[in-house]
Amino acid sequence: MAPGEVGELIVRTDRPWAMNHGYYKNPEATARAWRNGWFHTGDAFRVGEDGQYFFVDRMKDAIRRRGENISSFEVETEICAHPAIRGSAAVAVPSEFAEEEVLAAIALVDGATLDPAELIAFLTPRMAHFMVPRYIRIVPALPRTPTQKVQKHLLRSEGITADTWDRERPASG
Repeated sequence: MAPGEVGELIVRTDRPWAMNHGYYKNPEATARAWRNGWFHTGDAFRVGEDGQYFFVDRMKDAIRRRGENISSFEVETEICAHPAIRGSAAVAVPSEFAEEEVLAAIALVDGATLDPAELIAFLTPRMAHFMVPRYIRIVPALPRTPTQKVQKHLLRSEGITADTWDRERPASG
C-alpha cells in the first residue's frame, strides 16, 4: 500500500506455524486467516511516510456511509472523549438511501445523563461530518465477551430499536 492508504495487515514468520497453529476447533476460520503462508489479521492499518504503521479498525467493523469509509475505532475514540460517557461502540446499520449509517451505542458514567443532541454538538467539531453518528442508543452497559471485548455483532443484529434516537428525525411530542 502507498503511504496513507488503508489495507489489511498480513504477517508471516520465517518458520511455518511459529506464530500460531490456527483457531481452536475452527478449521474454517483457520483456512480463511492462513493463506499462502500469510496470516491475515483482519485489522485495517495505514502506513505513514516514515514507515510507521497505524491501526485503523477491525476490517469487519469498518462502516461505509455515502461513499466514505469510516473507522468505528475513530468514532468511538471521539465519543469516549465526552466526560459523561463510560464506553461506546459504533456499528453499521442499513440505510434507507444506500450503504450504511452509523449507530453509536453508549454507556454513561454512573449517575450521568446525556441528551443525544448534546453529544452530536460535542462531536460535530471533532470529526468529519460523514463520521458523526446518525443514531444514538443509550444502553446500561455494552455487551461484552468474557475477555471484555464488545460484542458488536449483537448491537448490529439488534439494529435500530424503539429507544434509538435519530438525529435526522424531529422529536415528537
